[in-house]
Parts: sequence; C-alpha cells; structure tokens
Amino acid sequence: MKKVIFIAILSAIIPLAAMAQHEEDTENGVVSLAGREGFTIETKKGDFVFKPYLLVQTSGNFNWYDDEGLDKAYNQDNVANSGFSIPYAVLGFTGKAFGKVAFNLSMNAAASGGALLQQAWFDVQLKKQFAIRVGKFKTPFSHAYLTTLGETLLPNLPVSLTAPVILPYSLNAVTPNIGTGFDLGVEIHGLLADKFGYEVGLFNGTGASVNTATKTFSDDWHIPSLLYAGRFTYMPKGVMPATQGNPNRLHEDKIMFGVSTSINVESESESTNDYRAGLEFAMLKNKLYLGAEVYYMNVGFTKRQKTPESYNYLGGYVQGGYFVAPRLQAALRYEFYDRNGMDANGYLNMPAVGVNYFFKDCNLKLQAMYQYIGRTGHDTQLDRDNDDLGIAVHSASILLQYTF
Repeated sequence: MKKVIFIAILSAIIPLAAMAQHEEDTENGVVSLAGREGFTIETKKGDFVFKPYLLVQTSGNFNWYDDEGLDKAYNQDNVANSGFSIPYAVLGFTGKAFGKVAFNLSMNAAASGGALLQQAWFDVQLKKQFAIRVGKFKTPFSHAYLTTLGETLLPNLPVSLTAPVILPYSLNAVTPNIGTGFDLGVEIHGLLADKFGYEVGLFNGTGASVNTATKTFSDDWHIPSLLYAGRFTYMPKGVMPATQGNPNRLHEDKIMFGVSTSINVESESESTNDYRAGLEFAMLKNKLYLGAEVYYMNVGFTKRQKTPESYNYLGGYVQGGYFVAPRLQAALRYEFYDRNGMDANGYLNMPAVGVNYFFKDCNLKLQAMYQYIGRTGHDTQLDRDNDDLGIAVHSASILLQYTF
C-alpha cells in the first residue's frame, strides 16, 4: 500500500505546472504589512518604506507521554515539557527602497545561538519576472512553514514536519526531519501573469541555528554539499496571501496549488543525502480556509557509511478553519506520519482541534489547541512503542500573541 501511495505522489509531481507563492503583503514572513498599519516611515513618492515590527508569543503547555522510554527508577514522569514558554520574541524591521530593493532583519530573543538571528536578507527585483534574494530566510518548501508566522491556523506546526524520522542504525548521529525552515543562501524567483512563477535556491542545509559557512564537497557526487531547493505554485485567482486566517480578510477568493523539491547533499555530519518532495493546496473563500500537504523524504547513506540501504518517509496533513463569528475561528487538522519508514508497517495518525480569537483594534490573538498522537498498523508492540518516542501522546497549548 505504501509503495502505491509513493508512486501516486511521483506521478502527480511530474506533470504539475506551478509557480512560487509571492507574498503581496507579508514580505517579512512574521507579521502582515497589509495597509502598513502601525508606525511606518515613508517618503512622499513612496520609493522608500521603513517599518519596525514586533511579535511576542507566550504560551502555556501540557504534554503527557506514554510509559515507553521512561525510566521509573529515575522518577521520570509521564508529564514533561509542560508549563509556560515564549516560542517567539521577534523584533525587527523591514522595508523597500528605490522601487526595487526589499530588505528585512529580525532577531528572535526567545532563541539561542545562531537562531537568535531569525532573518537577514535583501531582495533585488530587476523586473517582476526576475528577482534575487540573498541572506537568511525561509527555504522554498512547505505551505506550513511559508505561512506568515503570526497568522497560522494552529499554534504548533505539524508534527510530521518537525519530528525526526526513525532510522534503524545508530551510526547516524543526527536523524533528519522533513521540514527545512530557515537557512542561509541565495534564491532567484519571479512572477508571470500574476499566476505563474518560481523559486529556485541554494542553501547551506544546516538550518536556522548555523550562521557560518561550514560545508564542503560531496565525497560521493563531487558537488558542493549544499541544499538545492525549488518550489512552484499555480494560483489561478491571483496571488494568495500567506495567511491561514485573518479577520480582515473575510471576503477573499483565492486558491493555490504547489509542488516543491529539494536535495540536501551529505547532510547530518556527512552521513546521508536527503531528498524531499512535496505537494501543496490552500484556499481562502470568504470565512473558510482549507489547506493540505503531502511530503516525501528519502534518506540515503553515503558510501563511507557502508550501508547500501535507503529509507523512504511519508507525511502530510489536511486542515481547515472557519470564522463562526467575525473574530472567532474554529480549526481542525488531521495529519499522518510514516515515521518508521515505508518499508515497515505502521504510522502515526494525529488529529488536532483548535480555536482562535482575534481581539478588536489591539493586535492581540488568542489560540488554543489539543492534539492526540495515535499509532496504527504496527507489526509488534515494540515497533508501536518506538514510533512515538519523544512525542507527547496528549498535548495541549494556549498561546497569546501580540504584534506591532
């Protein structure tokens, strides 16, 4: 059954014509610039725009874990990683200059190490059909990651994007996850006929926590050991805003289809080459938002590991939100994750429910969600126990967000 699903995905990717999502009002990827609300400096001609911004999220979290992986002799509890947290405390500025250069710099004070620098980039638009972006920004993969940070449907990203895969070998020091997120690199992108475009880029492949050049050449393929990535989308009704729910956008009619692919050459301390591919769908229709993704990853060991096998992983989700009142949005999400690989039976199924409330005229947003991690189809109890190691079976969170 898993091989049939994999073949169907590849068959869908090959013929799909698409374009890159161009965020018409969310250039910084953190808060919306629609209408340029708040404090903005702008010249009379409009050729220079400068806007500082702030995003602070404070959350209360509860996580309950199964007994597997816990050592009761050390008084380890089923309840862990619970309490209060600050996922993001972002301070930055963004703007445009000379009619062709966009720029952005933001720091996340809630992070540490290299991740303190969340974004730092400039974008030169030579023409509408061709632009170059250089610096640290979101890699072109996954609708969930590319949505504006302050406008996601649920406070937590899909587990199928963020949880590491399970490999049967201990020689791999770090197991990869499917999502790629922020990274350092260069990207070309363009927009054609307000419907078609592209994003193609080269990145370090080391993620948001590394701001230095640490890569080398591939021993196997003899090319730079970088992340090679591209994303294409098709939006027949014009550019779709990068939002999953905004009370100021209750009269939209937008739809998006997308495909993305990447190869991270000799990632994870020169132990694997990771190939990723994904399909995306998103829609805004008045009070309704719908989104769905399916993504695939192949993990192949390098020759020096003397392990000829490669492993395939599959994940995805479908989610929807509806404004039951002008400022109250109900949310549902179901996701699955073949975390132990397509060659082994069993997968995780993960339903979630949430609610969002947008306070009027003060930029406050309240989000709440609950998620359950289920396990289905495993051959043995040990396989079932191992599949959700490190993931809470029951998780709940309440998040209060302020943006400026």
